[in-house]
Amino acid sequence: MKRHVLPALSLGLFCAAIPALAEDAAGIAPKADPAASSPFGYAKSGAKAARSSTAEAEAAGAKVIGGDVAAPGAWPWQVALLVSGAPVSPDSQFCGGSMVLDRWVLTAAHCVVMEDETGGFFDLWPQDVAILVGANNLRPGEGDLIPVEAIFKYPSYTRDQFDNDIALIKLARAPQAPYQTIEVPDAEYGDLLNQQGVTTIVTGWGLQEGARRSVELRQAQIQMLDRNLCNSALMEVRAEDAAGGFTYAAQALGVAEEDAFAVWDQLVARAPEPLSENMICSGTFEGGKTSCNGDSGGPLVVPLDDGRYIQAGVVSWGLSGMQGQGCEETALFSIYTDVSNFVPWLNQVIEANP
Repeated sequence: MKRHVLPALSLGLFCAAIPALAEDAAGIAPKADPAASSPFGYAKSGAKAARSSTAEAEAAGAKVIGGDVAAPGAWPWQVALLVSGAPVSPDSQFCGGSMVLDRWVLTAAHCVVMEDETGGFFDLWPQDVAILVGANNLRPGEGDLIPVEAIFKYPSYTRDQFDNDIALIKLARAPQAPYQTIEVPDAEYGDLLNQQGVTTIVTGWGLQEGARRSVELRQAQIQMLDRNLCNSALMEVRAEDAAGGFTYAAQALGVAEEDAFAVWDQLVARAPEPLSENMICSGTFEGGKTSCNGDSGGPLVVPLDDGRYIQAGVVSWGLSGMQGQGCEETALFSIYTDVSNFVPWLNQVIEANP
């Protein structure tokens, strides 16, 4: 991966977005059956095709909320992860990714795992996945559908908190359709990109407003938000959700109000922050532009003054809609893996697997 000389960044307050696996309003991933608990399982089970109405769209689906259709040939590093052996369509697409080298795709770790019937998780086999390169539309005959040679999930990925949510996929061959690779920043440059107000763009085939599936690649323009601001907002939601049960328990146990407040303060203080240092937050202050199910693993890019783009994030997670269905379309932000923190690991994997 290339280290970048810092160009002059254009800072602007624009709007756009996209999420991945969604959490409920309390920031907790809702429980689901194994088929629906991962993007791959959701697509392979046929549930994605069957549940196309707003009321039935689940949190393992796909979309860019509040976005626009991308122009033909735009975002040429964007790829689609599909269930291998299935026809090219929105139903078989389960995640996004980006070409970082001629045979290497960057995506999210949660895109390459599957839950078993016991509640455990296992890694997908390379033969489970195919990568569509060089196509903005999910239609048969468009782009180049390429088998996968190997999948590398970050070793310390933790599904419960979506920390270290990053993975690499090695293609069986170089694409035979037009494409470009996207550069990634090192840690020093990443710190400069991850400042509040920096313009970002998220792309993907995820669910649109009303949980509608998208054949066409969509884009949304948003901005970096301060991690502390996003952590505070999510902690407030989690605390509000937990307060009712805590109050009931305190009253049922006869705990004095003063003691209950003291315990509550300690409980909140001990709660881990939703966003780790490996995550970045991007969205809008007015909401309504974000990533959604199916956008997981796709790129969050920053436009540079010289016309180039650099990938700052990988679509990771966000808030789900009511009762864990679909995405929270009014959400102010979604969460992305901070690519710059993982460049040494990316280089290590690529160099060890020529």
